[in-house]
Amino acid sequence: MGGKQGAWHAIGMGLAWLAGVAVQLHERALMAPAAYQAAVLGALLVFAIGWRWPRLRLLWLVAALALGVGASGWRATLRLADALPAAIEGQDVQLVGVVASLPQRSAAGLRFRFDVEAATQDAQPVRVPARVSLGWYVGWHEDGGLSEPQLSLRAGQRWRFTARLRQPHGNLNPHGFDYGLYLFEQGIRATGYVRANERASPVLLDASAGRWVDRLRQRVRDAIDATVSDPRAAGVLAALAVGDQSAIEREDWQLFRNTGVAHLMSISGVHVTFREVAIFHDVERY
Repeated sequence: MGGKQGAWHAIGMGLAWLAGVAVQLHERALMAPAAYQAAVLGALLVFAIGWRWPRLRLLWLVAALALGVGASGWRATLRLADALPAAIEGQDVQLVGVVASLPQRSAAGLRFRFDVEAATQDAQPVRVPARVSLGWYVGWHEDGGLSEPQLSLRAGQRWRFTARLRQPHGNLNPHGFDYGLYLFEQGIRATGYVRANERASPVLLDASAGRWVDRLRQRVRDAIDATVSDPRAAGVLAALAVGDQSAIEREDWQLFRNTGVAHLMSISGVHVTFREVAIFHDVERY
């Protein structure tokens, strides 16, 4: 199958797959994982048969629809299954993992995403979500600042923390931002905070454990912070350079929205990061 006929067939398959995804997203409740798995395997079987017998390739449209339903539903069941057990919610849990984002600084402390590699409670393994959002706060004192361990936190590091986790929750405000849905879309199935005291001291295990792209972004942001004396200007430059929007003041965001340039802060950093990665690869090659 070639030429215009093949192109139209490919477009039709793409539209059928999108229709399948839309059908699954409008389900009122998820089916059993086995049903989605059967849809995916059935679609792959139809593709294999159609490849051998071209007259059956029109069935690929049905298979693409089934693949859209099955793949998206299967992924949704996997994400829902990656939930925090109620028995350990609010309890001290020891986590070992990698910092999976640039730490976001605020007056209250730090917040970052953490990819969990192992979790224990009272020296016994426990199951927690693969990715969590953690806060590491400065304390209750008004003049409290970041401690030395907090200042050393960087993307791509492996740490051991004692933390308390809870299932993610969002505000139930009509027409407001759905924070719970946002966390679900990001694959974050629990939130919590780091416990830092005499009995639970965070420990840095490896300064460069992974996530080299985020480590590169971290180096750029650190260089901006070190060379730009104005914090507001440094925040804008970090957002434009590496997509780190945490240091932009609320007043500046309002100014950007009023002048119609807020989207630059959201997309420019991603574009520049891609360019930095390409340059890094060129340097490594030569």
